Amino acid sequence: MITFDWKGVLPAVTTKFTDNDELDFEAFDINLNAQLEAGVDGFILGGSLGEASVLSDDEKFALLAHTVEFVQGKVPVILNIAEQTTKAAVAYAQKAFDKGADGLMLLPPMRYNSEARETVAYLTSIAKSTELPIMIYNNPVDYKIEVTLDMFAELAAYDNIQAVKESTRDVSNVTRMINKFGDRFKIFTGVDPLAMESLVMGADGWVAGLVDAFPKETVAIYRLVKAKRYDEALAIYRWFLPVLELDIHPKLVQYIKLAEVATGIGTENVRAPRLPLIGAEREKVQKIINDALAARPELPVGSWGKLTEVAL
Repeated sequence: MITFDWKGVLPAVTTKFTDNDELDFEAFDINLNAQLEAGVDGFILGGSLGEASVLSDDEKFALLAHTVEFVQGKVPVILNIAEQTTKAAVAYAQKAFDKGADGLMLLPPMRYNSEARETVAYLTSIAKSTELPIMIYNNPVDYKIEVTLDMFAELAAYDNIQAVKESTRDVSNVTRMINKFGDRFKIFTGVDPLAMESLVMGADGWVAGLVDAFPKETVAIYRLVKAKRYDEALAIYRWFLPVLELDIHPKLVQYIKLAEVATGIGTENVRAPRLPLIGAEREKVQKIINDALAARPELPVGSWGKLTEVAL
């Protein structure tokens, strides 16, 4: 089994498109470089923020192959799986392994509101089909299926199910997971405006969205919390919160891409049916971003930057 430490900041990266609606690897690489310079601990491809629902399979695996080649083993590359059938998800997991993925993030079945027995069967079928380590994406707010503590008790039988992206929006769930399972599952906060609260309560890492525009600040908050330098982390977090709240809007893709443009490490191009922001909505989001940039804090020395390479 491939192994790496499930910890740190894992950007859910956006997918970059050219003006002709093709994958824009040049813009993508600029963003990856900025993330690596900031000291992120891995990349997650093909998530909601990555516009997975409008990417072809060929495009998803092209992004995977490109990213694996680009990072050269410095950090793990994790591919999201969001499929409608168990058969398709298993095939996807096997191809991800063949294409060099270091791990998987799994959503429950898409479109069908599966019951607990069906959801566990779906997730364990994928786990049994692959050597790759797995993070379960638990987001009942957006995807209507909750992976409960009882379901995690069943999933614990599979050694390669190792982590959870905790997006229930109930910070107490971090404590519930630790109380029931100890360190059996590594816990990642998956909701940007609840990130510091979750990290203080014991989350091991942060699957982040606004890191795509503000990588150094995101890494700094994580590292300062883990160093128990709470006052310094809180000062950054309070400054950051209005921007972090862009992560929980249905148009989070457009919002975060607009922020990437403002910080010079992305483009605004989205794939239809999404469209770029216009009018009052655009002005409102741009003001939030501009206000943050005008008051951007100086980060403590050593709170960001690559410290060590991840051994895969």
